[in-house]
Amino acid sequence: MSKVYKYQSALRIKLTTGVDITEATVKRIKYKKPSGTEGYWGASVSDTTTGVIYYDIQLDTEIDEAGEWTFWAYITFSDGRSAPGEAMKHTFFIEGER
Repeated sequence: MSKVYKYQSALRIKLTTGVDITEATVKRIKYKKPSGTEGYWGASVSDTTTGVIYYDIQLDTEIDEAGEWTFWAYITFSDGRSAPGEAMKHTFFIEGER
């Protein structure tokens, strides 16, 4: 991701799991905000073979904290198995600040 800002809504969070998720029944992008609050978004799939999932930010209130966020994929398969993906971090800035 390039430099992005708190309250930005023109943003896609995209993660690659590196595994085939054809049989996935639940696809989530989990997050941890700088404050420590955790949550998730239901993800869409752009490539089942390599496991690419994404979430398009809908509201300007979804990225509501500046600082370092952590994102990771969380997949549940049709047979009940589930797996978290590797975490990635991204810093969100306050508009007009460096």
